[in-house]
Amino acid sequence: MARFEVLALRADRDLIRSLAKRLAGDSPDSARIRAEVRRTVSGEPPNKGGIFKALRGSPLVGAELDLQRPIAGDREVDL
Repeated sequence: MARFEVLALRADRDLIRSLAKRLAGDSPDSARIRAEVRRTVSGEPPNKGGIFKALRGSPLVGAELDLQRPIAGDREVDL
C-alpha cells in the first residue's frame, strides 16, 4: 500500500475516496474497476469480443436449453 496526494475538485472528494477504497481491495470487482478506469483514462477503444466474453460467462452456458420454436405458416393480417 502507498499513500497518495492528489489535486481534484472539492466536489469529487467523496468519489475519489470511495474509488481509492475500492481499488485498495484485491477482489474481482476491484480488478474490473481498475481495468475500466485504466481503459477510460487511456482513451483506447474497447477490446473486441466483449459481448462474446460476457455471454460465455453466463450461468446458462451448458444448460442445454431448447430455444427452437415451431415454424408457423403464413398468417393473415387485417390492415
